[in-house]
Amino acid sequence: MDSSSSADLSTLLNRILDTAADNLRIAKILVQMGLDPNNITFDALLNRLFDVVLASITLANMFALVGAIFLVATLLMQRMVPLRVANMVGCIFLAISGALSGSVATFLLYLLLLPVNVVRLRQLLKLVKKARNATQGDRSMEWLKPFMTERKYRRADILFRKGDAATEMFLTVTGKFLVKEIGVELPPGRLMGELGLLTPNNRRTGTVECIEDGQVLTITYERVLELYFQSDQQFGYYILVLISQRLLENNQRLQENISRLEATLAQEKAAR
Repeated sequence: MDSSSSADLSTLLNRILDTAADNLRIAKILVQMGLDPNNITFDALLNRLFDVVLASITLANMFALVGAIFLVATLLMQRMVPLRVANMVGCIFLAISGALSGSVATFLLYLLLLPVNVVRLRQLLKLVKKARNATQGDRSMEWLKPFMTERKYRRADILFRKGDAATEMFLTVTGKFLVKEIGVELPPGRLMGELGLLTPNNRRTGTVECIEDGQVLTITYERVLELYFQSDQQFGYYILVLISQRLLENNQRLQENISRLEATLAQEKAAR
């Protein structure tokens, strides 16, 4: 039984290989191209290929060629906005090609891809606009909320501790939060945890405790980097502005503490 099955399988494989070899013979290929294998010349071959190309030049194929060029171009683009635009143009040309050639599957495929690219392009352009406005003075974080996840904390909960691994940043929505090392309360609408994105080994620079039940929105650093590359670097510049502002605030607070300490020491020295 086993030997019979092996023999049948071997026979089947041999027939497949023989058929493939027969179909791949140069003589048969030349016959299929309309050439005489016994009387083949370079001019005859060139003329036949030229005739095939001319026969393929139809309006549907021209639209398909232009669409294919745009889709291949998207593979070479690094910025998301031009990529989406090129993809949309390619889909339009290929959908028209499918309609002209009577290929319903091709027409429907690229027709359905078109609104997907339109929606994504609109989202990207909106993100770029919001980020650009942010760099020009608008510090509202409303535009970032659709990319964030809701999380709730109760009083005495620790959001993160100094030295912990940092993987996300937070936007306060309700409640109050305290940066314990410097004694600063963070009211609703404040971004926190963004410094961990730039610190060595992504470590927290302080401890934040919830001092009044509240809600925050979180976004991972991976998502932040994704938005950076998708928003034509405007989002990255916005984050840089925020972090710079936070560092300047911390530096000003440090200078004020030093000034108060110096004034206290001066008073104590004068009292002596």
